[in-house]
Amino acid sequence: MATTYATVTWDQLHRDARSLAETLMQKGPFKGIIAVTRGGLIPAAIVARELDVRLIETISVVTYDEQDRGKPQIIKDPQATEDGEGYLVVDDLVDSGVTARVVRERLPKALFTCLYAKPQGKPLTDLFVMEVPQETWVLFPWDTAPLFIPPLAKKTPIEN
Repeated sequence: MATTYATVTWDQLHRDARSLAETLMQKGPFKGIIAVTRGGLIPAAIVARELDVRLIETISVVTYDEQDRGKPQIIKDPQATEDGEGYLVVDDLVDSGVTARVVRERLPKALFTCLYAKPQGKPLTDLFVMEVPQETWVLFPWDTAPLFIPPLAKKTPIEN
């Protein structure tokens, strides 16, 4: 199956994080937020602002060693919580579920949320904003850079 790409803009990411926060208003209050690094850092900051949560913690899980997939390993453990009770976990995307599974094992009582979920990872989330097809590669704003593209009228006939 061919890989497709979906580009998430800063505006869309902000709207989706606020949408997640709006839904979470009914599920709180929360003692704090645990961002899954690195992708969950920015969504967690937006959600924390909208929910007026001041305590933000992180959990860092590494699943790749250079190019090779290895055994998932927590390299930074959250210190503010034992089992996650009363805490909200925020990530950008749940894909295969490898990272989410490790986070859920470490924080079984936390509410696990993300902006986007693929079918394989969807069962590991408690709440997400949008489902993305499994074969879609999501390009987040921090993964891309704006690039100047000349107007069509300025292109040479060969480029058109």
